[in-house]
Amino acid sequence: MMRVIPHHPDRTILGLATLLLATALAAGLYAAPLFWLAMAASVAVGTGFLAYRQPTAFCVAWLLITSASLEMTLNDLVGTEMYQLTIALVKGMEIALAALCALRYGLRGDAFSPIWAYLAMLATGLVHGLYPGLTTADSLRSLIGSAAPFAFCFCRLPPSWPRAMITATKWCPALVVLACVPLDLSGIRPLFVDSGGARLAGLGHPAFLAGVCLPAIYACLIQLYRQGRRGDLWLLAGNLLILVLTGARAPLAYAVAVTGISLVSIRSAVFPPTQRLLLVLAAGAALPVLVLLAGNFSEIRLFNVVANEAANLSGRDLLWPAFEAAAAKSPWFGWGIGAGNLVIPPSGQIAQTLHTWAAHNEYLRMQVEGGQLGRTLLIVLFASWILVHTRYLPAADRRIMRLVFVAFACHAFTDNVLISTPACVLFAFAIAVFARGEAASDRLTLPDSAQVA
Repeated sequence: MMRVIPHHPDRTILGLATLLLATALAAGLYAAPLFWLAMAASVAVGTGFLAYRQPTAFCVAWLLITSASLEMTLNDLVGTEMYQLTIALVKGMEIALAALCALRYGLRGDAFSPIWAYLAMLATGLVHGLYPGLTTADSLRSLIGSAAPFAFCFCRLPPSWPRAMITATKWCPALVVLACVPLDLSGIRPLFVDSGGARLAGLGHPAFLAGVCLPAIYACLIQLYRQGRRGDLWLLAGNLLILVLTGARAPLAYAVAVTGISLVSIRSAVFPPTQRLLLVLAAGAALPVLVLLAGNFSEIRLFNVVANEAANLSGRDLLWPAFEAAAAKSPWFGWGIGAGNLVIPPSGQIAQTLHTWAAHNEYLRMQVEGGQLGRTLLIVLFASWILVHTRYLPAADRRIMRLVFVAFACHAFTDNVLISTPACVLFAFAIAVFARGEAASDRLTLPDSAQVA
């Protein structure tokens, strides 16, 4: 089948940037305010042109910025008004980059994308009636934020894109931690925070850094099974260490489960069974020792929790009843996408005590927003999306990715795995793995050398 390669509007973009720059220079002589407006527009168009010509490099830069969870850094340094703005900019950048990839390489369909479930929740909420205090504009903003992590599903991608994104994903946690070291030494931002014990935070929050560690560990694991390089094994161990230091229990449990089950049950031509078995036995021998020594390392949050508060839900038992009550008032259709942001008042006692008003349970939040019907549709689409896109992968990649999303489905019971910025890193990594598999089967991608008349 003949492929239609989209036209590159290089001359149009360069002409527009030149026109804006000339306008800025002329305005500088007669109207200073117009000078800055035209100059900003010229820079924006020029940056857009560079992103259009080098989308993979800009996507990697976006991934590294997203993994840093800068909304937390700016929230602490500047104020709470920067939190939502930074999240909007990060997700807006992802949508813009996906649009540029689609413009250059072409659009593609994705019949099972979870985005369709979010659209259905928006529609049913508008017809049924939105949650008190939730406006249509708020619901639309929540739709955009929920859909952003899946934006790259709808564009064809060059072979260099998945390679670069998977490599960047592996290094995200280490780079985030290293970037925070100068800030810690200068006294601007600490590398560790005290939250029931010392927790490694990096540039963001310990829980967010843990969320970035998960796709990094999965990326190392997949590359280890594909190439058998010792460097990927050491990087896998380093990311696990960073995850331990964040003190996040659930992410560590799922990372260990996915890694352990993969090492025991998934074959690899370049990663012999003897090496895999040795790693599993070494980890199994170290685990009892770490548990026994947990009381001696109580200043580290993870060991403190294991020794003293193993059953502590970190306040989730205070959050869930309010969401259950809201869901019970509209059990079938929910209250519209975005309703989960209003169930717990940000100025209320629970939010002030726990410093959050998010559900920390995606199934419960989706029941509030979409009811039983919307939540079921989202789960069905998610499962179909994973099964369809993993069918093109090599056997080891396919089994690891399906195991990853089984862990993801379990993790969704206790964390905000769909709406936080680390979700953008996870799904960008997943889409990169899918795109690499589809490229290998010579299906939905175009070559980097695709040129236009």
